[in-house]
Amino acid sequence: MIRLGLCCLFRTEPIRFRRTTATYAAKLPPERRAERMAEICLHNARSLLAALTFCYHNGIGAFRINSQILPLKTHPEAGYAVEDLPGGKDIIAAFKQCGAYARRHNVRTSFHPDQFIVLSSPRQDVVTRSVGELCYHAQVASWVNADVINIHGGGAYGDKTAALQRLAAAVGRLPTDVRSLLTLENDDRIYTPRDLLGVCRETGVPLVYDVHHHRCLPDGIAVEKTTRLAAATWNREPLFHVSSPLWGWKNDNPRNHHDFIDPDDFPPCWLDYDLTVDVEAKAKELAVLRLKKQLESCFRPAPQAGE
Repeated sequence: MIRLGLCCLFRTEPIRFRRTTATYAAKLPPERRAERMAEICLHNARSLLAALTFCYHNGIGAFRINSQILPLKTHPEAGYAVEDLPGGKDIIAAFKQCGAYARRHNVRTSFHPDQFIVLSSPRQDVVTRSVGELCYHAQVASWVNADVINIHGGGAYGDKTAALQRLAAAVGRLPTDVRSLLTLENDDRIYTPRDLLGVCRETGVPLVYDVHHHRCLPDGIAVEKTTRLAAATWNREPLFHVSSPLWGWKNDNPRNHHDFIDPDDFPPCWLDYDLTVDVEAKAKELAVLRLKKQLESCFRPAPQAGE
């Protein structure tokens, strides 16, 4: 069975997540800043519950949570502990309500942190900040019942082999609660599935197979075989990504995402698996619902004679 996932935001539904900037927060007195952050965090918890409710009632099986669900949480100057915010216990309770709803209705939740999380960096300060960011995600994941924190491999820094070794070593040093949720995703410029599968096997971290990235940066392994290899790295339901190129595959730059998914870009072999597939398309819920309808036709039995 295919469980389609909606990524972070909505195109037409009136469900919005609020953010702020460190520049704005720095202008506020400490007490007012804490109040402001508390307002935004509680609003986002309520929006998350609305998002999960929409997904459940529309047959969307997964929701990717924006990493800024707690804005500026780990910022070096504007950061905060949720427990210390006004009404902090109520904020945490609201997020835990989201987790309970997701668990009760089988809506899978996940995170895909921003690109600045780089465990393969040769700079220890970058790795240290990355680990701190992952710990933040793991904390919120425990509230909202998320089972994936997905990251890319990072840069190659002129020596891909050495970078992959640093990546594997950094993963091995992660706190257990973070490592148990971590996944790696192939990208469209540096790391192919072939590059990352060795790290995944070595560390026990699953591979999130992005087929669009693989088509942009092929490695000589067919989609069908890569699907099998990636699925084998998981100890729970695999999570993959699908998208379509904005200007088609014959364009010089197929990396940008289209508003919708071309059904021909959805690998037919995936229909043989129990998968979560995040739909990375700019039309958001509209794209997920359209693809859902298109895939459902694949499972309808052919009409019998005389019907």
